[in-house]
Amino acid sequence: MKKVTAVGLDLAKTVFQVHGADEDGRAVLRKTLRRGQVAEFFAQLPACVIGMEACGSAHHWARKLRELGHEVRLIAPQYVKPFVKRNKTDAADEEAICEAVRRPGMRFVPVKTTEQQAILSIHRARQGFVRARTAMASQIRGLLAEFGIVAPRGIENVPRLRMAMIDQELPGTFRQLIDLQLHHMDELHDRIEELDRQIAPVTTRAW
Repeated sequence: MKKVTAVGLDLAKTVFQVHGADEDGRAVLRKTLRRGQVAEFFAQLPACVIGMEACGSAHHWARKLRELGHEVRLIAPQYVKPFVKRNKTDAADEEAICEAVRRPGMRFVPVKTTEQQAILSIHRARQGFVRARTAMASQIRGLLAEFGIVAPRGIENVPRLRMAMIDQELPGTFRQLIDLQLHHMDELHDRIEELDRQIAPVTTRAW
């Protein structure tokens, strides 16, 4: 078998597809790996260029494979699609990745460090909390509107709804429900502020 110079690795949760090509672009390696076999397989493979789509776990595997001596290049999925030669399957994907990674002028995605990924995870978690807080505020606003209690839109105006409830005659069960929702909204707000404090020290750091 000729030396493998480029590999297309299609990532998955459990089953990974490998397509290797020699310096002339001919397919010389096709293999299916379970997740637990990936590191061992590439540890035994001579150093080569490995291409992967820049998906969720790609940065983890890129760091791992670099530690094993390989050159890893991440490609945005939209740049891989034109190289798929047949109906989309895992096997077609990894062959297309192998073809794309060898093309001159191809654009690659920088591999993120663990620190960079950690900060991005905090941003994503914060976005989730913000969406949940906004949804809760909208629900509270809608429920209170049924009883004629209204306030201008915006998170900053939720305290007005609290104040407007004080002098209203509301069923006890309903008041308890709104109090519970307002408490949950306060907790979400606290979570957002805590994540903001974690993000703040690194916002000016150059990546």
